[in-house]
Amino acid sequence: MKLAEYFSQPSSALPRMQQLPLAAALILTCLLVAHAGFAFAQNKPADNQFLNLSIEELMNVKVTTVSRTPQKLTQVASAIFVITQDDIRRSGATSIPDALRMAPGVQVERVGTDKWAVSIRGFNGVYANKLQVLMDGRSVYSPIFSGVLWEQQDTLMEDIERIEVIRGPAATSWGSNAVNGVINIITKKAADTQGTLFTAGGGSFEHGFAGARYGGKINDETPFRVYAKGFTRGQTQALTGEHMNDQWHSARGGFRVDHQRGIDQFTLQGDVFSNFDGSTLDQNARYLSASPDSQMRGHNEGGNIRFRWDRTFSEQSSFMLQAYYDRHRSQLLPIGKFDAESFDVDMQYRFPLSDRHQLTWGANYRLYHNKVFDSPLLTFFPRAQTNHLIGTFIRDDIALIPERLMFTIGSRFEHNDFTGMEIQPNARLMWTPNPENSVWMAVSRAVRTPSRAENDSRIDITPFIPTVPGSVLSSLPFPISSTLLGSSHYNSEKLIAYEMGYRHQFSPQASIDIAGFANDYSQLRDVSFGAFSLSSGLPLRLLQPVFINNQGSALTYGVETSIDLKPLENWRFQASYSFLNIDFSSNNLLKDTNPTTGGSEKTNPQHQLSARSNYDFSEKLQLNLWLRYTSEIAFYQIPSYVTMDTKLVYRPIKNTEFFIVGQNLFSQHHRELTSDFIPLASAVIPRGVFAGVQWRF
Repeated sequence: MKLAEYFSQPSSALPRMQQLPLAAALILTCLLVAHAGFAFAQNKPADNQFLNLSIEELMNVKVTTVSRTPQKLTQVASAIFVITQDDIRRSGATSIPDALRMAPGVQVERVGTDKWAVSIRGFNGVYANKLQVLMDGRSVYSPIFSGVLWEQQDTLMEDIERIEVIRGPAATSWGSNAVNGVINIITKKAADTQGTLFTAGGGSFEHGFAGARYGGKINDETPFRVYAKGFTRGQTQALTGEHMNDQWHSARGGFRVDHQRGIDQFTLQGDVFSNFDGSTLDQNARYLSASPDSQMRGHNEGGNIRFRWDRTFSEQSSFMLQAYYDRHRSQLLPIGKFDAESFDVDMQYRFPLSDRHQLTWGANYRLYHNKVFDSPLLTFFPRAQTNHLIGTFIRDDIALIPERLMFTIGSRFEHNDFTGMEIQPNARLMWTPNPENSVWMAVSRAVRTPSRAENDSRIDITPFIPTVPGSVLSSLPFPISSTLLGSSHYNSEKLIAYEMGYRHQFSPQASIDIAGFANDYSQLRDVSFGAFSLSSGLPLRLLQPVFINNQGSALTYGVETSIDLKPLENWRFQASYSFLNIDFSSNNLLKDTNPTTGGSEKTNPQHQLSARSNYDFSEKLQLNLWLRYTSEIAFYQIPSYVTMDTKLVYRPIKNTEFFIVGQNLFSQHHRELTSDFIPLASAVIPRGVFAGVQWRF
């Protein structure tokens, strides 16, 4: 559906004119209050650092995720987008997944109050498995199910310095599973969070939230901070109108200590969290439920601690050593329950080999232990397992023409317990004819290694089998019970990626970034059917085994672009557009029923648009608008939608601000995605309005 057509379409839930008043009233209120504030507009807020920067300065922000060393954004031979702290603050986003909606090429769909599906360049789902996610260099990718448990990944949003989003493979730097991209959430140094911050508020869906941080110094070389936050969020509704029972209560706290001694920098950082959440089973899966209404409550908790040592010999030479321990426990019965812990140590050394060669090499070791408890849906054999991964990488940055033409070549060599040795090379070329233009191209190989679930599990997939009246399955003499069986012969999924990009700075007030790609996947996950048999007990059932295999393949291609404009000193406008096409070759019998194999070609929106306007009426008043369009998701019959978030900020005195935020303003509620892996009822995401206050002193 085209954007212009959206406004002419009637809504299936409520007449559009009945849906708009609250949104229109909030926006109108924002505009009126903002207009009043314009009368005393003078200067920009002192801490509004990114709106104070020109586009040229923003383009030179240094990023570290692509090559694991600081690089100017304009010198990166990769499709990268940076979400700054100012972007997060102005957006009103209350979670990391919601903030990621700003980045082109990233698919973010909310499944329920506490569940998101996040991917880059396709294959989205609750357990999107081709994306590496890091928090300060600590991997939060779960090897049990190959994915990220987003409800566990959080921090004080004010402490995030920036989020670097790489679209495309980055396996040479970050190893297996960095297939379609990397998201690196980087928090501020302790020295940048001195003093006290307190924020609190509440509203219709964000029922209540509070956060506090205190930063101080042990001595001049050793700043620190501690923080705590908590919130309670409301529940969504099922398509039938029932409450989903997925209200979410969360508490989290942590600390960071930095110490500078000469050329050495040390960091010790840790977090703990506890979440209480829930959900409602799908109608077809209600035989799993222990409660008559199929509603579940769950709990997950955990913590981590990280140590990092950086030694900087010179601008071209440095050493890094990092180690962390992470542990978490999740329980949502009767779906599943598991404990997991990991230990990782990582080192890197960078030095100039000659005038034109900058060499970087490193090595890492990871231990991952998990224990999965049997549930009616899921069993593992063995129940507990410890896996090891060891790897090394080397990269050479070659200045073919100094300051103009840079060639980068490198590879990672990695050994894992499931598929043995994996080699993941890449080559990148960056041409910068002048400071205003840069062109890059790359070819890369990356793999996704099997998860434990794909090796050792038995998953009851009966709830996913459609029971359409009149179909072959509905005419069988006995009910069917189908089980997906993991295989120790399951291999890694492989990708050869071809990318090209162009960046142009029109003026200090305008820039554009365009990237295109073609991804050739092989040995993707697919399934095949075994022979029917009858169960031995009563009541009799037809047993249908389903075997996992590597017979899928896919070709994807797309374009992503973002523009950044600053037409006025107090106005910044950013927009992005993404196009994605997926052609998946797989078992045709499951194309329309399995969203994690052949059906995945229809589980992503083909078009996405984001437009943000950040305007400072005065040093006391800001108005931020964020419009998003997502095209239909055919697999789940989810129609396209347009929505808007807005945030109005008022600062009556220095270091104190009041804000009001409206989310999903254009409709009472809308669908974004349905759970693909666990059989949950489909939820609709509601409109929400909340207000709050923040003090810094």
